[in-house]
Amino acid sequence: MQAVVCHGPEDYRLEEVAKPALPDGGALVRVEAVGICASDLKCYHGAAKFWGDEHRPAWAETEVVPGHEFVGVVEEVGSEAAQRWGVAVGDRVTSEQIVPCWRCRYCLRGAYHTCAVHDLYGFKRRTPGAMAEFMTFPPEAIVHRISQDLPPAHAAFVEPLSCSLHAVERADIQFEDVVVVAGCGPIGLGMVAGAKAKGAAHVVALDAVASKLELARRSGADTVLDITTDDVQEVVRGLTDGFGADVYLEGTGHPAAVTQGLNLLRKLGTYVEYGVFGSEASADWSIISDDKELDVRGAHLGPHTWPKAISMLESGVLPMDDICSHQLPLSQFQEGLDLVGSGARSVKVSLLPGS
Repeated sequence: MQAVVCHGPEDYRLEEVAKPALPDGGALVRVEAVGICASDLKCYHGAAKFWGDEHRPAWAETEVVPGHEFVGVVEEVGSEAAQRWGVAVGDRVTSEQIVPCWRCRYCLRGAYHTCAVHDLYGFKRRTPGAMAEFMTFPPEAIVHRISQDLPPAHAAFVEPLSCSLHAVERADIQFEDVVVVAGCGPIGLGMVAGAKAKGAAHVVALDAVASKLELARRSGADTVLDITTDDVQEVVRGLTDGFGADVYLEGTGHPAAVTQGLNLLRKLGTYVEYGVFGSEASADWSIISDDKELDVRGAHLGPHTWPKAISMLESGVLPMDDICSHQLPLSQFQEGLDLVGSGARSVKVSLLPGS
């Protein structure tokens, strides 16, 4: 079969590789669509989070097929796995991006998304990803069925949407809250929709691209602001009687967005960081402590949110035709990476291995 293979930073190649065999206790899946994530791009460009530096070892591995947000059709499945997951040959399925070990202290306490082993599809040799015609789900995987009525690229959006919803859950949004979402890419748009679903009083979306701000409005934002021309701090103060936002959700992974969020929040506000950074970010920590006594929370992956993300996609609450801006054949994976990198030219870029 054809597959994209990572040989290291900026060395991804389309190759002919062996079609995988059905794993014991697992499933063989024909890939319909795989989204390209901003973290895929940062891994491609060699970010220290993936390839290590003087402070940490490399986490990503070479000789791995990338791709962790995907949807496909069950080609083969053993009887035990079919019963465990409630799936059959011909079902459209997706799998949560992490394959937990189910044995470490985190998995045993229900926090499987922080599994100590931490095998994610597309980054580890044990869990090859979906930039290929076929992939496998090992027996430890968490598998969900998803409607056949959705276009493949829309269905594959379940992964970034689940991540957005987890960030929203971490924020503990209250009905009267003014919530600011930084970034109107795939993660930010899901945050906007999730914050509205949680009952936030007012959702403000920030970006520098007019078309993405319009998508944010269509996804539920009450106010959209261009960070290059609008006085964001003045508008947020005007919405909050001068106090500042209750919640700030960061989905860009840009260091400047960190300081922006700390400054926009009121005292005792909540900052949730979801962005994956390509380089270190710094901030004045006295804002967090002495100035405002903020709650600063991280968010990682999308634990326990996949069923809700699936139902939101199936309900049509998001403008998916425009969010899923580009679908390309597997052979054009480099163009797909470049589109994600350009930012202004795309929203969600997907590869369709069967096309």
